[in-house]
Amino acid sequence: MLGTIEAVLYAAGEDGIELGALSQVLGISSAATRQQLGEYGRTLDAAPDRGLKLRNSDERYYLVTKPEFADALKKYFQGPPATGLSQAALEVLAIIAYKQPVTRVDIDEIRGVQSSGALQTLVTRQLIEEAGRLDAPGRPIMYATSTRFLDYFGLERIDDLPQLAADQDAGVEGQMDLFARSDADTDDATNAEDTN
Repeated sequence: MLGTIEAVLYAAGEDGIELGALSQVLGISSAATRQQLGEYGRTLDAAPDRGLKLRNSDERYYLVTKPEFADALKKYFQGPPATGLSQAALEVLAIIAYKQPVTRVDIDEIRGVQSSGALQTLVTRQLIEEAGRLDAPGRPIMYATSTRFLDYFGLERIDDLPQLAADQDAGVEGQMDLFARSDADTDDATNAEDTN
């Protein structure tokens, strides 16, 4: 049970998960879920070799790093912000850059997969930031690129981003890849279609 809780909390990322939603995932009552969360939190706190800690805010639970690892994390994030960014994080960053402000749900729909982990990485590296909340049920966080994003990519303003071609812009809505392909890739794809 504790492994399931850890996996769900990890996947929920910085948004966390409400007690009621977690109890539905676990298939147990809210009281039993609260008890399991207490046990999981105590397990993390008691283990000096575990880097995570359980937080609770208004019956919403999420994982954070323990304060004693702050120095190591600071060293890690002092490098160039794009160093070590996964393909998923780069995809999410491109979506936010061109569609901002945008919610996690919108990003998930465009990519077709869950994006909480990538969002958390980008927020931690200060490449994106919260840009308010959408006036909708649950008031989801909207994300936009940060000043650090502009500095890192040598842009004065977000309008300096390369323009998407009309078919690529339509592709954003249609869940196509946001990264431009080379002419050779396009020619190969066209030739492959012609031969089928």
